[in-house]
Amino acid sequence: MQFRFRDLRRKEVININDGCRLGLVSDVDLRAPEGQVIAIVVYGPARFFGLFGRGEEFYIPWDCIQRIGDDIILIDKPFQRRDPALERKRRR
Repeated sequence: MQFRFRDLRRKEVININDGCRLGLVSDVDLRAPEGQVIAIVVYGPARFFGLFGRGEEFYIPWDCIQRIGDDIILIDKPFQRRDPALERKRRR
């Protein structure tokens, strides 16, 4: 199956473990001599209209991708969710 990077950028990434929508593919990690895709990168959500940067990005190894469809990519990767109470303490 062949894809262009342009086609991958339009696909939404969804984790099948919890049904969470991670976002759109933002970047691809390649191994240069072989031309092999190592992972895809999904940037986190924008904070306050993008003025204060973005949330954490997700680095998804190619082995975690279960299926690539016409408009979504299904992955199987357990992510550790951060506790919102700890986030508030760090900001203070």
